[in-house]
Amino acid sequence: MSEGAERTSVKTYVPRWQKEEWVSDAEELDMTQSEFVRAMVQAGRQNIQIGAGEGGSEDLDPGGDGVETGLKEDVRSCLESEGTLGWDELLAAVTDDVEDRVEEAIQSLEDEGAVRYRPREGGYTLVDE
Repeated sequence: MSEGAERTSVKTYVPRWQKEEWVSDAEELDMTQSEFVRAMVQAGRQNIQIGAGEGGSEDLDPGGDGVETGLKEDVRSCLESEGTLGWDELLAAVTDDVEDRVEEAIQSLEDEGAVRYRPREGGYTLVDE
């Protein structure tokens, strides 16, 4: 298997109602849950706009603190699915993909020419336009 085709798992915590919705949508499209979630993520990355009322996020306040609301939901969902967790376990569960997301963002910004790694300066920096 080539390096680009190597597969790994990704874990996320969503409210129960959202998973049920995704399962139903995946079944309607004759897709596995993995295929469905992967397709949704790729669609989002390509900036495909979801019409109003679609996507199950009507309760999010665009003017509010989406990160805080999202984190609260992640914690609640994680505890619902896993039961009692210690601080370290809970922290690991809700932040497990942050490193990968930062790496993907840096790679994307490098591909766009907006960021460059400069070892002599000790890290990443914005590219002067």
